[in-house]
Amino acid sequence: MRKKNEINMYIDYEKARRRRRRRGGSTILGVVIVFFLAFSAGIATYYVIRIKAGGDYSLRKSKPYEANNIVNDIGENVGINEKDTSYLSDISGMEPDQSAADLSEEKADLTNKKESDYLVNEADNKELAENGSDMEDPSDGFADGGKAENKYEGYKVTDIVDSRTPVKAKGIYVTSRAIMDKRDELIEIADTTEINAMVIDVKDDNGRITFKMENTVAHEIGATTNTISDIKDLLKLLEEKEIYSIARIVAFKDPYLAEHKHEYAVKNKDGTIYRDNNGECWVNPYNKEVWDYLIEVAVKAAETGFKEIQFDYIRFSTGKGMSEADFGPLAEEKSKEEIIIEFTKYAYEKLKPLGVFVSADVYGTIISSSIDAGLVGQNYVEMAKYLDYICPMIYPSHFAEGNYGVEYPDLEPFEIIRKVLTASKEKLEQIPEGIHRAAVRPWLQDFTATWIRHHQVYTGKQVREQIDAVYTTGYSEWLLWNAASKYSVDGLDKE
Repeated sequence: MRKKNEINMYIDYEKARRRRRRRGGSTILGVVIVFFLAFSAGIATYYVIRIKAGGDYSLRKSKPYEANNIVNDIGENVGINEKDTSYLSDISGMEPDQSAADLSEEKADLTNKKESDYLVNEADNKELAENGSDMEDPSDGFADGGKAENKYEGYKVTDIVDSRTPVKAKGIYVTSRAIMDKRDELIEIADTTEINAMVIDVKDDNGRITFKMENTVAHEIGATTNTISDIKDLLKLLEEKEIYSIARIVAFKDPYLAEHKHEYAVKNKDGTIYRDNNGECWVNPYNKEVWDYLIEVAVKAAETGFKEIQFDYIRFSTGKGMSEADFGPLAEEKSKEEIIIEFTKYAYEKLKPLGVFVSADVYGTIISSSIDAGLVGQNYVEMAKYLDYICPMIYPSHFAEGNYGVEYPDLEPFEIIRKVLTASKEKLEQIPEGIHRAAVRPWLQDFTATWIRHHQVYTGKQVREQIDAVYTTGYSEWLLWNAASKYSVDGLDKE
């Protein structure tokens, strides 16, 4: 016994060190396991809460057939089938400047470059990059975190002297070619249904001006056409028919101007012309000479007799490589959203005194996603302070599966429109009482989105469901989009 005890009196330091290492390794492993379980539980809880709240919060990545969060512009080639091509000679350039994959790449570029200007918070960015979901905007200001209300106060309602007479527009989009080739048919729609407005191309997606007008730059580069050869007679006829005329002017997507005047074009950092995924170039929203060109076209449209000026593509391209574009020194001082707001304000102040109303088309997803707002430069609340009408493009087919809690938006047009416009109403309530606020006049879908898996044929039934959703949410105006100007008359109320 003594011998055994004597041996136990001495410490085996090597053995002790081995035991400590084993115990230390076990401790580290345990900590890792506990952390992983806690993190997993947190993620699971997060998604359960968000799913109950409604929205697209699946963990899978978007498939190629799914609509991405940034929708196609109303001027892009949506809803066209082979039978429609007879009226597409003047809208040949109306092809999507973006696909879902393109936008994902652009967002990936931003994430990889750690451009925090657009990353409101890590969770929102992950959701948007993975599945193109509409996120409830956690901030009231810009995507870069600035407080919008401190930057742009808007006009006090009491300071606005307004002699213009508003019209509750229920309108259709009409190409310049269609108004020449099937004018009687389109006029008959207005004569026999609730339609009382037409949005007509004045400056189209290619940058071409659709009727002869005096404009130094346009004449210099040959941008004017004579597609609408009797513009004054047309506008006189529309007025006689009590059809409200809206001039559609495509703003910063202008490949014709950019090709002919490179100093106006968006450039790459190496000085070459930036081109989007369709090979088309854009003009630079930071260039004030571009602003003046657009306003001059708008002024001529107003003087010709249009009652409203509507700007489309009043945004930046979302094409691949935009994060590498060089917009000039002013871009170091002002964000994309700020410069678009300032153009909107500039246009409003120039055009309103002429007696015309001013409107702008915006992505529907900017209502709830500050990420999207930052990418395209459209701030829903701030732009609404300097417009008479703001026109969100909320086509059901252009929302990803699960957006706003709607499993397949194209199959539920009433529900998706109702939820988006409810979000719109809540968003615009951020504008203080007494400050001017644009009326909301959404673009609705009158085409079949065959390019998505879960779609349906859109007829008068689906058109009516969307219109009913507009009224349900308390709004009273709307516009229908079909790229070939072919409309589902059976969905319209008869006069």
